[in-house]
Amino acid sequence: MALARVPRMPRPEKACRPVPRVMVERKILLVRDQRVLLDVHLAALYGVETRALLQAIRRNRTRFPPDFMFRLDRDEAVRLRSQFVISNGRGGRRYAPYVFTEQGIAMLSSVLRSPRAIQVNIQIMRAFVRLREMLATHADLLRRLEAMERKYDGQFVAVFEAIRELMSLRANRPRRQIGFRR
Repeated sequence: MALARVPRMPRPEKACRPVPRVMVERKILLVRDQRVLLDVHLAALYGVETRALLQAIRRNRTRFPPDFMFRLDRDEAVRLRSQFVISNGRGGRRYAPYVFTEQGIAMLSSVLRSPRAIQVNIQIMRAFVRLREMLATHADLLRRLEAMERKYDGQFVAVFEAIRELMSLRANRPRRQIGFRR
């Protein structure tokens, strides 16, 4: 008498740990006056290989117009490579990376449907919202300072100039280069 095979139960999805918001915020870059994420960073956040991510995008190319996703030009890629100390041509990337705007990342949620992708997209959207709020707060602070300056005329000109200088120093401070000096 042969034993009947018992069908296996499908494995439950692995519990997705949420991606820390700080990790996402640190990966947001400013390219061509837009806040973007690199394809490499997105693939790492989603837990897939970069080529798999790009393949899914190629299959759904009509969903990603140029204002959602674009490829960096040669100069931008070189600057990025020196900033992140990415491979110099022997191993690693041999082509310029794609970058995704906030709208492109939202569109990725319709292409990638895994539970991990859903969690990552939620965190990325929250990071972009928080970044917008921080920028709005900074602009609001500047408007209040100008209003106070007008109100108190010349009484506190030196104080207002010092505050304005401190605000601009932080924004215009040059970044330290990473690596060894030759």
